[in-house]
Amino acid sequence: MNALKPIYEKCLQRESLTREEAYMLYDRAPLHELCETADMLRRETVDDETVVTWQIDRNVNITNVCISGCRFCNFHCKPHQTERAFITTLAQYREKIDRALELGADQLLLQGGLHPRLGIDFYEQLLRRLKEMYPTLRLHALGAPEVAHIARISSLSTRETLRRLVAAGLDSLPGAGAEILSDDVRRRIAPAKPSAEEWIRVMHEAHEMNLPTSATMMYGHVETPHQRVDHLLAIRDLQARCPEGNYGFLAFIPWVFCSTGTELEAQGVHSHFSSTEYLRIIAVSRLLLNNIKNIQASWLTVGKQTAQMALRSGANDMGSIMIEENVVSSAGARNRFDAEGIKSAIREMGFTPRLRDQLYRFRDIGL
Repeated sequence: MNALKPIYEKCLQRESLTREEAYMLYDRAPLHELCETADMLRRETVDDETVVTWQIDRNVNITNVCISGCRFCNFHCKPHQTERAFITTLAQYREKIDRALELGADQLLLQGGLHPRLGIDFYEQLLRRLKEMYPTLRLHALGAPEVAHIARISSLSTRETLRRLVAAGLDSLPGAGAEILSDDVRRRIAPAKPSAEEWIRVMHEAHEMNLPTSATMMYGHVETPHQRVDHLLAIRDLQARCPEGNYGFLAFIPWVFCSTGTELEAQGVHSHFSSTEYLRIIAVSRLLLNNIKNIQASWLTVGKQTAQMALRSGANDMGSIMIEENVVSSAGARNRFDAEGIKSAIREMGFTPRLRDQLYRFRDIGL
């Protein structure tokens, strides 16, 4: 008897695997069986198995000043590097948002980094001003590490920081900064970033407040395969603690580490992309994350063809066309999609593309 069959059956019943079962699934399952089982579960989990969703938003960096010391990031600069440092102005926001709206966007993804002098007052003022300028624009902003940092330098709890950000206009919290939820890994790749425990705590507080969130994983650097599985189990268990009826994690998005020009690359850590490894991660994510409906294919880091294959391996969403993206691109990601391109990629795999918002509600705007 196939020793993995009881595990597959448990996954299809949306039962939680033990850690040992999860390790066995990742280590031993043939890729074709994994992908077939994950695709079966996708069809049983999503509302319409013939649909793949996508989004239009713009990623704007609030500032490039950051003290987290991430060794995988080429985009940030230190506070003393004044010739490179910037804080985006309201005039720049207006220009970027106007262009994004022309292209059909309904959301701004704001990433901030850990600026040592930008506390809660700055972010409250920024969010309020953007909402005054664009009342219907959704603000998908910051992330758990930024929230923890803002709380620390503002002498606030993270819960109070979240409350004030939401009152100022925050609509949802990205999964940024999760990387791998292992402090051993985090010390090697981002020594000054808040701990795994802090990331989990902030996200749980967001879930208790019914603030929509997403979860992420950046893999392919110094972590082990079992640390990837542990990361997925931590996400699953955190989602299980979400109060019934609240949003919790709406989606999970894994992407591969890009090393070009990074400090990690200088230390001998190189990205080695494998489409089969990525599809294994997508499939295992669908099977382990039995309480998260949406699994996103990260075309930015893996390219069109691998992202398309992910749609038959458990993924049901292609993410955003990403009108602007700076951080991953600065480390070597060169893939690009416009609206027609992403719809065509979805149709080529036999699915119907449907534009969505951050809450995974369909948008009908003639695209």
